Amino acid sequence: MSWDIESFKSKLEDQHTFPGYYTFKFIVPLEKKQEVLNLLPEADISFKESSAGTYVSITAKAKFQTSQGVLDVYIAVSSVEGCIAL
Repeated sequence: MSWDIESFKSKLEDQHTFPGYYTFKFIVPLEKKQEVLNLLPEADISFKESSAGTYVSITAKAKFQTSQGVLDVYIAVSSVEGCIAL
């Protein structure tokens, strides 16, 4: 991974209260949409396809007990080819 996980975890804990809700935003190739959705089965999810239909933006809001739960999603999503986390 090219990001500092501990620094991100510290920022999460400073800016969010756990347990609590966290909102993710991803842009992913349309054919990889289900891979991302499978990582957040309990989330309230909305999505919008790009005008060309090649990408989809996904917004997912889910409740997490700890910041580690949020980190686990980001780590899992990082293995989805072409996915961009915003």
